[in-house]
Amino acid sequence: MSNKIPMTPEGYARLAEELRRLKTVERPAVIKAIAAAREHGDLSENAEYHAARERQSFIEGRVMELEDKLARAEIIDVSRLSGSKIMFGAKVRLLDEESEEELCYQIVGPEEADIQKGLLSIHSPLARALIGREAGEHVEVQTPRGIRYFEILEVRYG
Repeated sequence: MSNKIPMTPEGYARLAEELRRLKTVERPAVIKAIAAAREHGDLSENAEYHAARERQSFIEGRVMELEDKLARAEIIDVSRLSGSKIMFGAKVRLLDEESEEELCYQIVGPEEADIQKGLLSIHSPLARALIGREAGEHVEVQTPRGIRYFEILEVRYG
C-alpha cells in the first residue's frame, strides 16, 4: 500500500514524537519488565510476564503502524495555502443552522483528526460537503444523526 496520507506538519510531528517515545522509552521499559518477570520463575502462571508480553506486542504493532504512516505521509504546508475555497488545511467557521451554534474546524488528514480539538478528517461527511465551497454558502450534510444544515461563515489558511 503506497498511497500517500495527507498530513499537516503538526500532525506529522505528533506521530513522529509518538514513534520516538515508543522506541526510546516504552520499548526499553517493556523489555526490562519482561526480564524482571522471567526471574520470577514459572512463566505459565506469571501475570506480570503475560501483561508485559501483551504490552510489547502492542508497542511493536504501533511502531510498525507509525513507521508506515510516516513513510507515506504527504506533508502539506498549510501556511503556503490561500484562497477563498475550502480545501485541505482550511480553517472553517460554520454556523449550525438548527442550533445556531458556531463551530470551528481545520480540515486535516485522517491520521490527525480529533473532533474534540476541532481537527476534522478530510474523509468525514462534513469535510467532503465543505470541500470546494466558499464563505456565504450553505451546505447540507448527511450525518449519523440525520441531515444537518450549515452556513459557511469564514474560510482561512495559516
